[in-house]
Amino acid sequence: MSNGSGMNMPMSNSSMKSMNMQISFYWGKDVIVLFSGWPDSNPGMYVLALFFVLFLGAAIEMMTMLQAAVKPGTRPILGAFIQAGVYIVQMCFAYMVMLSVMSYNVGIFIAALAGHGIGFFVIKIRALTKETEQQYSSPDCIPSKI
Repeated sequence: MSNGSGMNMPMSNSSMKSMNMQISFYWGKDVIVLFSGWPDSNPGMYVLALFFVLFLGAAIEMMTMLQAAVKPGTRPILGAFIQAGVYIVQMCFAYMVMLSVMSYNVGIFIAALAGHGIGFFVIKIRALTKETEQQYSSPDCIPSKI
């Protein structure tokens, strides 16, 4: 490796090891997710990493409901700050999921997809339940007998 002045610099064993990065999807618990040394080939920590990525994916989707959760009558500047804060946290989680998926581990990838799917499902089931309740509680809607 050259430092630009024509001199060769020796590379340590640890720097060679860190440069060896997986660039295709693979199965296995030997993965680095977000931080160097985590989950560190430990099966329990790998399962924890899977749940962490799943949680982040679900949280991203569920935070979309918080964007519109500012109470009516709130001062516009305060409402904007609240929505901006929620958006910042949502984007932070999204980038963490993206970096986790870039580990190219299939388990992490599936956990991210499952998390987004679970979060989306929770959002939609709540919206449909609320819509159905409003529909049946309106005075215009009187169920007819068949």
